[in-house]
Order: sequence, then C-alpha cells, then structure tokens
Amino acid sequence: MASVALILKIVRVNFLRRHPVALGLIALILLSALSPLPPVVDAVTGAVSLDLDLVRPMAYTALAPLSNVLDALTFLTLDRAKAFLLLWVPALAVWGLLRPGSRRRRVLTAVLGAVTVPVLAVAAVLLPRPVPRLVVADSAVTVIDYHAHTDRSHDGRRGWTLEDLAEWHAAQGFGASYVTDHNVVFDEEVGEPIRLLPGVEWSVYDQHIVALGGVTFVDRAAFSRDTRAMLRLFAELHRHGAIGIASLPEYWRNHWGDLDAFVAAGVDGFEIVNCAPKAIGFPAGARAQVWRIAAVRDLLVVGASDNHGWGKVTCVWNLSSPSAHGYRSNRVIARSIALAQGDWEPWTAAYTQPWLMLESLSWSERLSWLTWILVLLIYRAVPRRAGDPRGLGILARSLSLKILKLRRS
Repeated sequence: MASVALILKIVRVNFLRRHPVALGLIALILLSALSPLPPVVDAVTGAVSLDLDLVRPMAYTALAPLSNVLDALTFLTLDRAKAFLLLWVPALAVWGLLRPGSRRRRVLTAVLGAVTVPVLAVAAVLLPRPVPRLVVADSAVTVIDYHAHTDRSHDGRRGWTLEDLAEWHAAQGFGASYVTDHNVVFDEEVGEPIRLLPGVEWSVYDQHIVALGGVTFVDRAAFSRDTRAMLRLFAELHRHGAIGIASLPEYWRNHWGDLDAFVAAGVDGFEIVNCAPKAIGFPAGARAQVWRIAAVRDLLVVGASDNHGWGKVTCVWNLSSPSAHGYRSNRVIARSIALAQGDWEPWTAAYTQPWLMLESLSWSERLSWLTWILVLLIYRAVPRRAGDPRGLGILARSLSLKILKLRRS
C-alpha cells in the first residue's frame, strides 16, 4: 500500500492531460508484454531454441530506448523504410507546429521533429554502440556467417577492413565468417578475433552465387549470358572444390520459377534469411517452400548477414555442426522482428515496426523503458526557479524535491 501511495503522489490527477504521450507509451509497453515475440527463433521451424540465448550487454539494456529503436530501424525492408519515413517525418513536423508556445518555438520544434527519424536512421547505420550477442550452450557447434563483405566489394563501406569485419562478428557471438566480396576471391588466413574463411560472391546472369571453400577465379562472362549459362557455374565451382549457394534476393525476384533447374544444375544450398534491406522481406511462405525443397534434396539452408560495413547488428546466425551433412548440418537462428518483415505490407511500417519492437522486448528492456519515462516525467513535473538551467542539475533537484515531499507526507 505504501508503494501505491508513493506512485499516486507522483502521478497527479491531471497526468493524462499534461503527459498523454508518456501515458500512451507506458500503456503500449505493458500491453505488448501480453503477446511477446521471442528475441530469436529457428528460421525453419519458428520454434524457440532452449540451448541458446540472446545476451544483451548492460549498456545495451541501460540505454534500451535508444538501442531498441536503432535495432528496429536496422531491420526494416527498403520499401518499409521509405513508408516509415514518409509518414513519421511529416507527422512529427505537424505535431511540432501544433504544440503550444511562440511561433519561433513551434517552428523549431517542427524542424527538430522532422529530422529526428532521419538522424536516428543514420545513427542506426553508423553510431558505435553495444549490441546483443548470441550465446550457444553446445560447444560442438560453430556460430558462423556464410556471406559478408569488406571494402573490397564495390558497395562495401569505405575503410571497412577484414579486421573490422572480424570484430563486428566477434561482438555478436560469431566464431567464424566467410568473406564473400563481389567478384574478388578471398584466400587469406585470418584467425583472430574469429576465423575468416575463403569465399567470393559471383555476380552472374540475374543472380548472385556465393562460392565457399576452395575458391578460385572464374571467367564470369561465360556464365552471364542467360539462365542456362548461369546454372553451369555450379558445376564449375564443384570442379574447383568449392560449393555454391544461391543468394537472396536474386533467386526470389529473378529466378523463382527456376528452383528445380537450380537443383538439377547442382546448387548446394539456398539462403533463406538475408539481412540486407532488399532481401530481409523474404516472405514466410516462400521461405517454407525453399526449405522443403532443401529438406527433400538434402541441401544446405543458410542465413546471411550480408554485411557491407553498414549497420551494427545482424539479424541472423548459423549454428554449423561438423558431425552432420547437408540439410541437417546447419541451423538458421534469426531475430523475430526481422522474420516478420515479409508478413506486413510496406505502408503499415509506421505502426507495425514500433509494435514489433515493443513485442520483442525482454522484461529488463521494458523496465529500462519505464525507468527512463518516469525519470523524464519527474524532471518535467517539478517547477523550476527563475534562471534554473536545464540538464542534470535540475534533474537532481527535481528528484530531491519529490523525495522530500513524499517523506513529509
């Protein structure tokens, strides 16, 4: 009863009138907990795996409102990202113009509101920050990435070196990664902080094929004339001792009717999750169709970060088992919010992406959100003396005054 009394002292009767946004956000945070999304699931079965966990660093949880928003922006498809910006930018600008205050203040608030989402989008791509890490109980499996790039690719981030790529993977729990730059063979030996393995991504006729293992140079012109020529690349890779994986989104968008031909030509596997904005929207129905083909033909299904140096978090990990072969040799573990991208129309992104983000919060993250909201409410609720500056000083005084009043009561 005492704790309830304290809360009632802080939250005034006119709370709804003065702080509708805060109250609405608190309600959404609590309501979303009624239908939670697991942070990661098996991309094939959709099941929650009990032998692994997505561990969030303390700093990530402490800054959960920022961490979660930046992650949610990272996992938007390209079309959903455009729709998200087209709605939220003008909405926040209008909200700023309608707020009370002088004309100058309203215009400034509108401008700040309009640039908030683009600034957050840039921060999601470039801002150094703590990231979640996948921890696996079974030490016999290797957490691996089958598709990643450095600045040797034409679309890689400038200055994104092998060391940067290795550190990016290590921070998120990977033990190894193939380096698959566009049409540039990687055959070096890098063992720290993770193993970097030989690979290349060949750009051929309407398709990217990820070659892994004993990669050597091939003449792409011979496989770039048409679909039939492209399919011969799989046999050529086998002749060199490498395997070939069909990359997303190309086979989905350009060769969806040719999957049987891929199998007949000797494809060794398919990507079923790819974190690139143009590929992350691969629909659940299409993903299921591909893994059923792979299961019957004993082919690999893999996930790919497709990292190019842009963005700080991955949406997928692979658990590779040396004791198995083919279809059963790899498990694809993906972020639930990423898998859901293909289930929603782009125009819904403005409200579905925030809701998916809230559904996927852990309870420690929810508590972090609620704590930040409460602190800001207290900061805004205590009257300021004339001349009091904004910042941590007034926040400390606000908290002190609230505690003093409650004790006197």
